[in-house]
Amino acid sequence: MPYIKTTTNVEINNQIKDSLKSKLGEAITALPGKTERWLMLSFEGNTPMSFGGRTDENYAFVDVSIFGTASAENFEKLTAAITKAIGEELAVKPENTYVKYEEVKHWGWNGGNF
Repeated sequence: MPYIKTTTNVEINNQIKDSLKSKLGEAITALPGKTERWLMLSFEGNTPMSFGGRTDENYAFVDVSIFGTASAENFEKLTAAITKAIGEELAVKPENTYVKYEEVKHWGWNGGNF
């Protein structure tokens, strides 16, 4: 039950969405027990952003929520994969990308909770 929301100041067309969908689907397997089957994604492009007081480059904020917990090592692997995908598809440098993780204790789906 992972969810990844990508916000960027770059335009995200359908081709980029499809490519990111595949790459993030593969990346999520860095976390034990997580697969693309349960991965929900959302994308917000063309969002005005600044980083370090600057607005002249491409930026991205990637918000990852998972049901349960993972190790720091697994999150490290996922960050590397996410940053690589964002760089390849959105031309955002790793130093202009933040990835935030949230481990969720309660997660609802299909009218109930896990």
